[in-house]
Amino acid sequence: MKIAKKDALMWFEFFSQLPPEEELLPMQMEIVYATLAQIEEAVDARNEKLMQEIPGLKTLENRTRYVGDDQRFPRGCRSCLQGTGLSAIRKTNKCNIQCKFCYNYGELDQIPPIGEGLWEIGGTKFYEKDLDLLLSIHQKPTGISYVYLEPFMEIEKYYGVVAKFHAAGIHQHLYTNGLLVTEASLRALGEAGLDELRFNLGASDCADSVIRHIALAKKYIPNVGIETPMTPEFYQQFFEKKDAILGTGLDFMNCAELHLNENNLGNYIDENMYMCRLGYLSPIWSRELTLKLMRIAAEEKWAPVIHDCSNHTKFARDLNLRAKEGGWFGSSNYGCEFSRIPFEAFLPILSDDSFSFLTEEELPKGYRPGDMLF
Repeated sequence: MKIAKKDALMWFEFFSQLPPEEELLPMQMEIVYATLAQIEEAVDARNEKLMQEIPGLKTLENRTRYVGDDQRFPRGCRSCLQGTGLSAIRKTNKCNIQCKFCYNYGELDQIPPIGEGLWEIGGTKFYEKDLDLLLSIHQKPTGISYVYLEPFMEIEKYYGVVAKFHAAGIHQHLYTNGLLVTEASLRALGEAGLDELRFNLGASDCADSVIRHIALAKKYIPNVGIETPMTPEFYQQFFEKKDAILGTGLDFMNCAELHLNENNLGNYIDENMYMCRLGYLSPIWSRELTLKLMRIAAEEKWAPVIHDCSNHTKFARDLNLRAKEGGWFGSSNYGCEFSRIPFEAFLPILSDDSFSFLTEEELPKGYRPGDMLF
């Protein structure tokens, strides 16, 4: 069904007014899926056009796209997309700032602790002394990452665990907003064997202090880069300080396509949205900005790899992980993060005269407003 944009708007205005507990009829769900497919098809066409304008655009087995030196493509991402997945290690349940794009926006003071002296790995709680047992029983992953929320709130607790996994030959990377980084902590992480440090530069609005910390990290950590959700604010701030950022000697920049959940959706509710494979919900400008930045990087021959960490990449990530775990053909954890499709989130793009569907048809008989029983 190639639903027309005006009909899609009419129906989504109706759906958005329904009580949350009201179930849609199967024919109404067909209209929902047809609308989301129309939006996604048009967004994909816009992005394909942008990609065609990027000189030297590369793919990693069609799982993601990037520009730059292959040797600088982050090993943590290779582990995620080609290896045995990416095991997340959780420890710190606090953060020193609150970002509007954060998946935990508005609930940072309600994040449950992992437990005194404990680390969460694969959904199980471990003491540091348990890691030898874990490594002797489970097949070790190609890579692990330290997430949740800002590790430098208590970074001194990480050194021993990093050293343990380094001795086991496992690639490790850690995320930080960079504001609490010190030379002493960077030196200790480097001595412990951390392979890769990723700065969420957008979290600090490209603060000069964090840019200095990126340069400092290159003295102690083998691979240093940026990983930030691509937003208009970050795009503008990055180019205002482009020379200083590139001058840090960073190895890569992962431009994450911003996807939203129930916590942070309200901060972007007026933006044009699309839903990728009925899964992640994203503002359409996020990946567009990434592709525009990649074109500039390729034309100007920047040293760091610029990686399009898109919703497609996340889809490929989950397929790879489940396949490596022995899942059935086609299995994946990729999916929608909303218990109910947020119909109101699509009203701006359906109301936007500058956004058009590629092809449109009249609603078939049975799908018009007066045809259905409510």
